[in-house]
Amino acid sequence: MSSSKAGKSALRAALLQVRSGLTADDVEKAAELLARQALELPELSGARTVAAYVSVGREPGTRALLDALHARGVRVLLPVLLGDNDLDWGAYDGPGSLARVQHAGKMTLLEPAGEPLGKEAVVAADAVLLPGLAVDGRGMRLGRGGGSYDRVLARLERAAADPSLVVLLYDGEIVAHVPEEAHDRPVHAVVTPSGTRRFR
Repeated sequence: MSSSKAGKSALRAALLQVRSGLTADDVEKAAELLARQALELPELSGARTVAAYVSVGREPGTRALLDALHARGVRVLLPVLLGDNDLDWGAYDGPGSLARVQHAGKMTLLEPAGEPLGKEAVVAADAVLLPGLAVDGRGMRLGRGGGSYDRVLARLERAAADPSLVVLLYDGEIVAHVPEEAHDRPVHAVVTPSGTRRFR
């Protein structure tokens, strides 16, 4: 294992440990503040299409944000996890449009129940909300290690698409340094319950 990979694994474990100590109340309060901060972002207020995700467990909550974007008339795309960890996309039409999907050997996810739009659908997004565990001062993001979003970012790059890349995190998850590998790409902004920080 490369030192970058090992460094990422250690950092991932430490951050997940902290998240596991959060209460349902902590998660809910942070989600409200996150939605408020994110909705003020020019990157989202001007967006016609936003690719996002449904938070699970103790991830920073996205449900309030998804509903607010949808209510604004924004086209919200949500991921559908494929067997090879790549992502297809579907449209979000409110809480009733989500289905609970149990992926073999992985967590249960809430995914759009409608017609899949294809892996390339993300290329049309004006902004992409990425899940993560940490970001450093350069905008390098630490994901969960499944590689799904590395493929999404590579797809955007191949299509010469340049949406705003935004990560939602808890306060305290902006770290001094995220070890990087050759395929890693920096994000443009991070939103936490207490504010926003930009990297471009």
